[in-house]
Amino acid sequence: MVSSPPPRTFTLASRASQLAQIQTNITRAALETATADAAVSQPKFATSFMSTAGDRNQTQALYTLNSAEGKAFWTKDLEVALLDKSVDMLVHSFKDVPTTLPDGCVIGAVLEREDPVDSFVVKKGKEWKRLEDLAEGSVVGTSSVRRIAQLKRRFPGLKFMDCRGNLNTRLSKLDADDSPYAALILAKSGMVRNGMGDRLTSDIHPPTLFHAVSQGALAVEVRADDAEALALCKLITHRPTLLRCTAERACLRVLEGGCSVPVGVQTALTEDGELEMTACVTGLDGKEHVQHTLKRKVESEQDAQKVGAEIAKLLVDSGAAKILQTIKEDREKRTA
Repeated sequence: MVSSPPPRTFTLASRASQLAQIQTNITRAALETATADAAVSQPKFATSFMSTAGDRNQTQALYTLNSAEGKAFWTKDLEVALLDKSVDMLVHSFKDVPTTLPDGCVIGAVLEREDPVDSFVVKKGKEWKRLEDLAEGSVVGTSSVRRIAQLKRRFPGLKFMDCRGNLNTRLSKLDADDSPYAALILAKSGMVRNGMGDRLTSDIHPPTLFHAVSQGALAVEVRADDAEALALCKLITHRPTLLRCTAERACLRVLEGGCSVPVGVQTALTEDGELEMTACVTGLDGKEHVQHTLKRKVESEQDAQKVGAEIAKLLVDSGAAKILQTIKEDREKRTA
């Protein structure tokens, strides 16, 4: 009698930060739950955590990265391990994943999205509840040019200062006695997953601030030829999140934006399959702003991609191209 081969162990890898490890364990638990009732031998799952360029470089402002650096700042080192088969699945914050992946890599799963909004977090002991409560000249910490550009439109009297590091590091910088920051702007999803929801002061909704492409969603990247991993990924994919993020990423891809380009989005998908998407591009000084909204029926990823590409073209044709070119030229001057 021929014995069946032992079940395969799939190694899930991510960055070594506390939040990345939490997100990887969320994904591992989802896979274990999805395969618990399998009729065949159940696969096993392990985890591996490593440092990426984005973790090692905690001083350079994201805006100063060139396009190639910015697009793979958080993912390139992980993808090397994936392609050499040291690991089998990569767990990412989807907003950190470039819209174009290396040859041989694909997004296999997109988990159900947490609330994608950005949130206002004030220094401990302060009574401010909203950005509107801050005095003119107050310093707000964020490393996102998208947030800075949009918020300068509404709050030209505030000052914005780069603030890098993991969530614990950034909150320590905020709360320090000699801190220059009155508040930070952080993604709500990361704070909630990290068990820091009690530090959120208030959410900042559109039209004041449109969130980043794919913010709040987790993605699993696998090798394109790994049929077993792809089959497992299908079990944990949340289709509404997949369609929304597909449209958002298609928009960003057409705009040729990396993580440091001020593109904001908001999407919603109804039960009958109508996708409503708003996207905007904002100049770094907040003075120029282009925004459009589309509603389209979507039944597939291809349909969602078309929506994203269509709204990107509308943005380009109505002034976004000029804004993005100005940003590119400014970055080249800063890095020359």
